[in-house]
Amino acid sequence: MTPEEILSTHGPREAMEYDVVIVGAGPAGLSTAIHIKQLAASKGQDISVVVLEKGSEPGAHILSGAIMDPKALTELFPDWKEKGAPLNQPVTEDAFLMLSAQGGFQVPNIVMPACLHNTGYYVISLGNVVRWLAQQAEALGVEIFPGFAAAEVLYNDDGSVKGVATGNMGIGKNGEPGANFQLGMELHAKYTVFAEGARGSLGRQITARYQLDAGKDPQSYGIGIKELWEIDPSRHRPGLTLHSASWPLARNTYGGAFMYHAEDNKMFCGFVVGLNYANPYLSPFEEFQRWKTHPHIRKFFTDDQGQVNARRLSYGARAISAGGLLTLPKTVFPGGVLVGCEAGFLNVSRVKGSHSAIKSGMLAAQAIFDALAAGRQHDELSAFPEAFRNSWLYTELHRDRNYKNWFKKGLAMGTLMTGVEQKLLAGNIPWTIHRKDPDYVQLQKASAHQPIEYPKPDGKLTFDRLSSVFISNTNHEENQPAHLTLKDPAVPIRVNLAEYAGPEQRYCPAGVYEFVPDEAAGGSAQRLQINAQNCLHCKTCDIKDPTQNIVWVTPEGGGGPNYSGM
Repeated sequence: MTPEEILSTHGPREAMEYDVVIVGAGPAGLSTAIHIKQLAASKGQDISVVVLEKGSEPGAHILSGAIMDPKALTELFPDWKEKGAPLNQPVTEDAFLMLSAQGGFQVPNIVMPACLHNTGYYVISLGNVVRWLAQQAEALGVEIFPGFAAAEVLYNDDGSVKGVATGNMGIGKNGEPGANFQLGMELHAKYTVFAEGARGSLGRQITARYQLDAGKDPQSYGIGIKELWEIDPSRHRPGLTLHSASWPLARNTYGGAFMYHAEDNKMFCGFVVGLNYANPYLSPFEEFQRWKTHPHIRKFFTDDQGQVNARRLSYGARAISAGGLLTLPKTVFPGGVLVGCEAGFLNVSRVKGSHSAIKSGMLAAQAIFDALAAGRQHDELSAFPEAFRNSWLYTELHRDRNYKNWFKKGLAMGTLMTGVEQKLLAGNIPWTIHRKDPDYVQLQKASAHQPIEYPKPDGKLTFDRLSSVFISNTNHEENQPAHLTLKDPAVPIRVNLAEYAGPEQRYCPAGVYEFVPDEAAGGSAQRLQINAQNCLHCKTCDIKDPTQNIVWVTPEGGGGPNYSGM
């Protein structure tokens, strides 16, 4: 049955009315909710706010490095320390390595641009910070519905956003309602806030409907892959933030790695690859595993005899919006706003987005509060982009607007010009560099490249995808329809495999896509097998598929990863 047929047969849906509906309980969505409640309390008013979260709990799907600049959090909660916010490990030292296959060197801190200095910031688990923010939101009267995925945007007759509907539960693989079927519910609002994170499924629909990206550079993305480790105390340097560039990536491929030493002998490490890479044989997951074997990196995982004595605790992956200010769409439309990474407020040069997500949410909250106080609803909140233009966040993003685009000219040019702009010109940049093409068109045919031979995992320092997905605690209801959909089922074999050597089996960090013998054709041909149960909700396939044939849609609420400590 189609969604329309299900609704006509089992409807109507129950509807709930709120002043504000927020989609996504990340730092942007929760900060929006919190600040609306703070403003209302300061005026003795009551504004109803609900937050929908597709994960099993706030923080379950949150993944970031992360180093946190507390500037915006301090604006939201000046007393965050007294309230017990989990910012426990201050940054104590910075290191930036330029690696070669067996060697490399540390860049002197004195020549590093300001965007790479982290004094005064904190090594955090963003998931834990989000859980804390959710507690603060609920204490202020915000309703949070975890395990409910917003699957549909609702519109008023005049074309403005009316709210959202959650997905139906208990639909079988055949598309028919099963014994445990539950119809989704509608949440109506005077204003709806979309805070789904990078490449949000509803945000994409909103952007297309209202042409919010008209006249903007196409968004640029990266895939971030991360692991949480417990390491030997003798190797642990609390507060160390280490970044590296160059090896193992080719010099014309944008990306790099990080290692952040948190409290309690915990260490975060990860790898980011720009999704504008050209070689279809490249595997971001394998590049990350290979990076850990470098002598300058491996030493943190081993004892004095060189034996691995660290323990991997968790794994995850997530796409990030990395285009910056030049790709930022119009953030308002009739009845709602885009905030946080849904819009693309992350500052990739600083490798930070939580502070900008919080600030964007606060600015949106002020615009919404003022509109509600004036008796308005379902109109365009023009005060939000105006406030952004006058904020420190705009100043920061404007200063760093060229960062990602310089690297399309290669590592050497990108590094040189970043130094010129940030170190010599102190961010006072008289030029702007634009880009014209989205990431997926940068992928070249397999005939132009040689396959990359990656070493086999040892199960101690390096791992395969499936054992990694296992420790992400990922789970989906097996009988539901696959949420990784194909516009044309023939394209993966006819185009992707034939011309690009099947890149989806390599760019996916969770082993979702496999080319296997097609038994229905006698085993002589191949077919694409989609293991949707493994999906980490990273959205890489939706971004990088060279034919844009893969469309990520929302699965049942509560599915996906359940990150702990990430």
